[in-house]
Amino acid sequence: MNLSDKHAYRVGSHSESWSDLPTDDDGLDKFIATARKRIEPWLSAVFQAEHLNLLIGSGFTTAIGYIAGAAATGMAKVTFGSEYDKQIDDYATSEAALMGRGAANIEDQFRSALAVYEGLKVIDAAKAEALKGAMDVQLKAFLDSLLVTEAGLAGAAKEKRIAAQGALQSFLLSFASRAASRERLHIFTSNYDRLIEHGCDLAGLRIIDRFVGALTPVFRSARVEVDVHYNPPGIRGEPRFMEGVIRVTKLHGSLDWQFDKEGRKISRKGIPFGAPPTHTDMPTNPVDTVMIYPNPAKDVETTQYPYAELFRDFAAATCRPNAVVVTYGYGFGDDHINRVLLDMLTIPSTHLVVFAYEADDRLKGFLARTRNAQVSLLIGPHFGDLTTLIENYLPKPTLDYITGRMAELLKNRPLEHQSPAAQQQPPEVEGLAAMFGEDAKS
Repeated sequence: MNLSDKHAYRVGSHSESWSDLPTDDDGLDKFIATARKRIEPWLSAVFQAEHLNLLIGSGFTTAIGYIAGAAATGMAKVTFGSEYDKQIDDYATSEAALMGRGAANIEDQFRSALAVYEGLKVIDAAKAEALKGAMDVQLKAFLDSLLVTEAGLAGAAKEKRIAAQGALQSFLLSFASRAASRERLHIFTSNYDRLIEHGCDLAGLRIIDRFVGALTPVFRSARVEVDVHYNPPGIRGEPRFMEGVIRVTKLHGSLDWQFDKEGRKISRKGIPFGAPPTHTDMPTNPVDTVMIYPNPAKDVETTQYPYAELFRDFAAATCRPNAVVVTYGYGFGDDHINRVLLDMLTIPSTHLVVFAYEADDRLKGFLARTRNAQVSLLIGPHFGDLTTLIENYLPKPTLDYITGRMAELLKNRPLEHQSPAAQQQPPEVEGLAAMFGEDAKS
């Protein structure tokens, strides 16, 4: 497998790479059919791990936005307009390089600016307030751009909106459709938008997170494993867990998280998906209230509230035997997240699946510290395209159960007493044979 090629995959003992894929429809269909026979069954098996986790980065919002024809929020650097801009940018650049991120982005700038602001509060309160005002302007603009992205997705043209919503639901359900008796899917994201929550609403998935409450949910430190279950009519003492329940953790905070200084608590405001920037719950001084976290580059920063709780959840969910983490749209530029993934891979029974649009230096640097047997890769525009991925490679757990039962019935059904016409295998059985082995045809 050559990561320098444009397209590559490695699943189990199979690995291939190509500089270019067939451009004609017939050639591309044959390529997809061949690749699917190896990739889809492997992913189906991996997704049935005891503990399944999904790590989503900004590339996921970009992919859904592409389908909807809406632009996603960028992470490009900004200009604060303060006298400390050069020092802030220089420090942000050095910290980004230290993390292996490469070029600095807006998160690195805010982290640097907040460090300068805390120092100025001790040295010169007037200059501190001036810098805070500049940060408020840029952070408010960033929040507004997130709402514009959400509005672009919600208000896209009908056909594109339906296609984007369908892709969003299908992607989430490919992971969330696990047997209710299994450990719930746990989604982790570094995004600030509410695209995951929006998709769960559309798909009818119930979310469990650390927020408790109905009108104004409050972030709680207690990690209570509460789940929803019911008793079937006529049966006593036999509870069953409800299907369609997932856990969600937003590692860097969220657009609608706000901090109450007086009550010293974090709450989630009821800001609708794609609300206008003038919504009454949007703060005018977001540095004081909005819990949007710049990337923590140092260990000490990850211990501050509520980082401790968020990253404990991440480490507890991933660093245990028989755990699987699937990444999509994550660029491996956050050192504090990479460190947890590398710690997870020290456990032999764990596995990492990476969907990436390209193998850049950050991904190659991360893979250099892993063992090939524990990492499955699907790299390139073909595998990174969300529509192609959903239609051809991601497993459908609900259908897997049905096709598995069908294969078992066909395997046990005698053919010697049937007519020659009845003994002829239908096309779907040939497909099952490719997936489940030749026993499916017998």
